[in-house]
Amino acid sequence: MSPLYVGIDVSSKSNVAYLMKPDGSKHSSFSVPNSRDGSRQLVKRILSAITSQSLTDVVIGLEATSVYGDNLVCFLREDGSLAPYNKKIHVLNPKQVNKFKLSYNDLPKNDYVDSFVIADCLRFGRINKEVYLDDYRYAALKNLTRARFFAVQNLTKEKQRFMNHLFKKYSTMAQEKVFSDTFSTTALAVYESFESAEALANMDLHQLTEFIIEKGKNRFPDPDSVAKAIQKAARSSYRLPKTVNDSVNQVLSISISSMRAMESQIKAFDKVIAEQMALIPNTLTSVNGIGPVYSAGIIAEIGDINRFPNQASLAKYAGLAWSQHQSGDFEAQNTRLIHSGNRYLKYYLCEAAMSLVRCDAEYRSFYYRKYNEVNKYQHKRALALTARKLVRLVFRLLKDNCLYKAPESK
Repeated sequence: MSPLYVGIDVSSKSNVAYLMKPDGSKHSSFSVPNSRDGSRQLVKRILSAITSQSLTDVVIGLEATSVYGDNLVCFLREDGSLAPYNKKIHVLNPKQVNKFKLSYNDLPKNDYVDSFVIADCLRFGRINKEVYLDDYRYAALKNLTRARFFAVQNLTKEKQRFMNHLFKKYSTMAQEKVFSDTFSTTALAVYESFESAEALANMDLHQLTEFIIEKGKNRFPDPDSVAKAIQKAARSSYRLPKTVNDSVNQVLSISISSMRAMESQIKAFDKVIAEQMALIPNTLTSVNGIGPVYSAGIIAEIGDINRFPNQASLAKYAGLAWSQHQSGDFEAQNTRLIHSGNRYLKYYLCEAAMSLVRCDAEYRSFYYRKYNEVNKYQHKRALALTARKLVRLVFRLLKDNCLYKAPESK
């Protein structure tokens, strides 16, 4: 095999390519726009180089740079011009490229040098896997689940900011658990409807009780006690100057509107994710504790399970593997999780593992056994090990396309 090596440094506006001959010498380097027309020019230059060198193979590599290289990878996959040749496409970890670049002395930092380093990294052949050109069903699902992930993150941050401003208006109410759900419809109505803590504290108790019943749609078993707890918290809260209080009211009102919009957005994501999941085999929800959100997130990030030869490779892909620290006769007992891996998959596996700790006796027992083995980093260690245990189950269920059967209790 004597391929043409193509290193591409991707940016939002342009793609800089370095074409390297099989012996490591330069064939050419050039820049094309990061667009469909630019990609066509790139393919033509690659075809010209393959023909002039009488080659039959081409190895293309680019760094993972946010979303800027996704369209190019898709174009190179779909374009039929390179179909007659043995084509491989690699998306390299920027950390890997940077470490490889350090082996050269005093290389400057520019796009042409970076594309050369990528091409040379390909030539050394230390990359044994092509980029995963997944089924478009999984790519579509991944777009949706990641968008939902960030929507949830934004909602969480907005709730944290809201609580900070709520403390200014109702300091005691923010400290105490007056409502079982701080962000329930009734709670938000109380925060938003009353001008100040003083106005709430001086309100007629009967009227406040009626307000609680109305906003809570008569779901509180004892609305009178809730009204008394609210007034008690309002009386012990700080009093703000009117100008400051007015500004806090505006912030709270805008924040409540934002949270409602985000919650509506998340519901919309849930609907379209469910529609997309209907097109994909899913056996993970047969496990008590793994619902539609976790199963969709896990499946979206894994894609086709058959690309993983075993559960250990899946765990490594998720970042649930431990580095080794050994020298001579010394073997470190305390090791850390590897820094690489798919952070989204790791997040969903850890969240699902914690859910199983609550719902499944076997996982609960395993978690607490690992928790009690050490006296520091107890939760983090136990959660990581439980998630690693879950990887084996996920791999088997998806690989065999079978439903989970809980072990019989002894």
